[in-house]
Amino acid sequence: MSTQAAYLEDVVLVERCLGRVTGAQEAAARDLFRRYRGRVHAALYRILGGNADMEDLLQETFVQVFASLKSWRAEASLATWIDRIAVRVAYRAIGRRRARIDQPSPDGVTPELAVHGDAPGALLAKDGVRRLYAALDRLPPASRVAFALHEIDGRSMAEVAEVTGASVTATKLRVWRARRTLEAAAARDPVLREFLRDGGAP
Repeated sequence: MSTQAAYLEDVVLVERCLGRVTGAQEAAARDLFRRYRGRVHAALYRILGGNADMEDLLQETFVQVFASLKSWRAEASLATWIDRIAVRVAYRAIGRRRARIDQPSPDGVTPELAVHGDAPGALLAKDGVRRLYAALDRLPPASRVAFALHEIDGRSMAEVAEVTGASVTATKLRVWRARRTLEAAAARDPVLREFLRDGGAP
């Protein structure tokens, strides 16, 4: 599907969700949720590294999407607009996590880095993921989000900047600071160093 065709589909879908064109609003809402659920879920996982409340965060994101749908002006793609809401939800989740920092962190991991099995390599990778996100927990939220979206989710600096509402220059600086923090953590942690060297994260 071309970009223009996808854009037109989104416009019609939003109009249906708002009841401005013929078609059941509930069906349209389900269509929108199905279309973007995977994208939102993946972004939240990559930023947070797993969370026991992931389904709640997903629901929170879409509650805000539907509550704010009238404000979408089609100046940005619907996907980008939804990404911005997901990022705001992730920021709040990071804040709540830091508020209970004395509690053990969850064991969830990103889909791409999820490892199954009990082989030594699999266990090492799983431990590497845990240590990676423990290091990210020590970053300022803005640096963590920028790093996760760029390095783990694979988005361009320009797209990360657009989603987070920052300049490209500020985004590059945040990612650079995150890399420096990870490099310092890896220098002290041989498991994390091995994981990063094997391509666990750029």
